[in-house]
This record gives sequence, structure tokens and C-alpha cells, in this order.
Amino acid sequence: MISVHGLRKHYKVHKRPPGLKAALRSLFHRTYTSVKAVDGISFDIRPGERVGFLGPNGAGKTTTLKVLSGLLHPSEGEVRVDGHVPRLREEAFLKKIMLVMGQKQQLLWDLPPAETFELNRAIYDVPTLQYKQTLDELVGLLEIGDLIGKPTRQLSLGERMKCELAAALIHRPRVLFLDEPTIGLDVSMQATMRTFIKDYNEKYGATLILTSHYMDDVAALCPRVIVIDKGLLSYDGSLEALVQRVRPEKRVVLRLSEVVDASRLESLGKLVTHEAGTAVLQVKQDAVNATISRALSGLPVTDLTVENAPLEEVMSELFAENKARRLQTAESVPA
Repeated sequence: MISVHGLRKHYKVHKRPPGLKAALRSLFHRTYTSVKAVDGISFDIRPGERVGFLGPNGAGKTTTLKVLSGLLHPSEGEVRVDGHVPRLREEAFLKKIMLVMGQKQQLLWDLPPAETFELNRAIYDVPTLQYKQTLDELVGLLEIGDLIGKPTRQLSLGERMKCELAAALIHRPRVLFLDEPTIGLDVSMQATMRTFIKDYNEKYGATLILTSHYMDDVAALCPRVIVIDKGLLSYDGSLEALVQRVRPEKRVVLRLSEVVDASRLESLGKLVTHEAGTAVLQVKQDAVNATISRALSGLPVTDLTVENAPLEEVMSELFAENKARRLQTAESVPA
């Protein structure tokens, strides 16, 4: 469905120091620097896949999504989405995709979302019967029946985001590009959005690329992740394999009926946190069974769970490894 080979997107950025003299000087002479937003990444995504597209701020995630949706032209490389070249912006291509950006909106501020829905129906030339069926489904799944008649400016952020998603899906796109779709939403609203996105993917077989700094979004929706850092591909594979590679240890969470001295817990493994009634130990995979046996026999355990390391920690450690590798490479290059 999506094929990316050798994608590069470089920008020329004007830089100048602050001050009036520098501003006047820049009118006649400007100094430019090249910024490599995306620097030669390649990947393929099959129809119906849900893929997390991850990386730190400035990694090139949004730039890549804009290239895939045809908003930006690549500097180099070949990009195809369902057989189309995105930069050509063909009508058939535009009817197959949608791009939702959490920090942007398409709803008209002084008009109710229903007007934007109708406008999109006309733009995408959606048959009236299909439009009504789709709208009824979206209204029911997102629970926005009492919202679509209110002016957009009277809606909360979470209510607007649900309506934004509905507006983007009126034409039943086959490819969804979601850039931080749950940004700024509360925990309950994030869970609602995740459930809806997954249901849509399963019902219509839509292909999904998701960028998000909320790791709960990624864990709930994306079996596969692609990680880029400074425009370079860092990882492409299953989320579970990434966790095992970066943090192979397990977390053993103990809930205790009474206070236990830290020294007793440290004998079982690395003590991550120790609060009243709860302790979290980090242990090697091959030592999990022995740790559990010793904990149950020697401590007042009321409940016990075994978990992977938090995904936030895994990603933070991966980014730190990438940064250290770049610094090492830069130091090894002769001046």
C-alpha cells in the first residue's frame, strides 16, 4: 500500500543573528544552511497495517507524512501510496487518503461541524446515501450527535478533535495519516479515540500510520513501529521486539500487606520504586521465576504482576543510544 525508497527532504534555512544591523544586512546578503529533515529512509507498509511512526521532536515524522500525503515534494527518492505518486495530487489519490494533524483543524470556527461534513461530502463527491450511512456510523461511534449542530468555537478541544476525525472520514479513506491525533486530550478521550481508530481500521481494512508522543496510543494501536531520528531510520519491526532489544529485563510489581525493608527487596533484584504497599523490581528474564518464588515465600505479597519496561523508558533509551552513536561517529571523522 505504501512504498518509500531513499526518501530525502532537505531545506535551505536562512539564519541571521539578532539585532537591527543584522536584519538590514540580511536584505542584501543572506546566509543559508541546509537542514536534512529526512535523509534517505526506506520502508514498505502492507494494506491494513497499523504502524507507529516514532521519533523525538525534529526527527522528520511530520515531514514524512506531508510527503506521503502530497503536501511536500521530496528532494530525492521514490514514494508511492496505493500505486499513486503523492506529489502529483491526483483526484483518485486524494479520495483514498486523509491526514489529521492534532495541531491543525479543518472545522470552520463559526459554523457547526455538520456544515464541514456537508462541505467534505461535496468536495469528495460522496453519494448521498453513502454519506448518510457513514455519518450515522461516525456520529454513533464517536458519540457526537449532540455536538455537530453547535458552532465549533463552543466545543471543547476533545469535542473538536472527535468532530475533526469524523470530518476526515466522511469519504471513507483507505489510508489514514494521523499526526498526534490525541494531543491535549484527557485520558478518557484518548481511550475513546484509540478505540474508534482501531474499529475503523478493522471494519474498512484501512492502512494507518500514527505519530504520537503518547506511548499508550502506540501500544494500543500499532503492532509495528518505525523509528526515525534526525531524519534517519533507526528501527523498523514489531513493538514487542523493540522492547526486548532495548530493555530485555522484566518489571515485577509487588503489592504488599505491610511495610518491607528495602534491603529485603534489593536481594531479589534491582529496586526501581519502593512506596508504601508497592515495590517494583527489575530482573533479568531468566531470573523471573526464581524472583517470584522467593518473593511469594518470603514476603507478605497480596498481588503480583510481571510487565515489560514502560514504553516511554524504552524510547528514551533508544534515542539516547542513537545520540551517543552519532557523537561517536562525529568524533571519529577527521577534521
